Amino acid sequence: MSTDTNEGSEGLLGGPGTPRQGSTDDDEILIELVKSLFHRKPYCLVEDWTIFKVDVTEDELQKIHEVGKLPLVLFAHNVRFDSQRRFDVGDWVRSTMAISFQDGFLFETWNTIYVLKGPGHEKSASLETIFSYF
Repeated sequence: MSTDTNEGSEGLLGGPGTPRQGSTDDDEILIELVKSLFHRKPYCLVEDWTIFKVDVTEDELQKIHEVGKLPLVLFAHNVRFDSQRRFDVGDWVRSTMAISFQDGFLFETWNTIYVLKGPGHEKSASLETIFSYF
């Protein structure tokens, strides 16, 4: 039986979740902040985002932590800016698992800092479900 709180692609991305608030600062302020905190690491400003808490067993959680990750995956409907120009403005993006999540808006993976802007959501889903739609 699925433990996903929102079955199907419509529910997964568009259905209700727990409301969260990203940064409300201007892009320029956030870019300077990221540059000062994460020297030379690529960053991406995003909005209309959802953080997925991956449903895992205790054993799976231990394995995730052993490799330095958190059971969190980010999906954003709108890229505002990408420092490496991997994504165009308006593209969507899905991250790999986080290695840190700071101050409610700095979502870090091994490769990228995602700066969460404006309102977003948090939802739970299986890893299989999260990756099956993107």
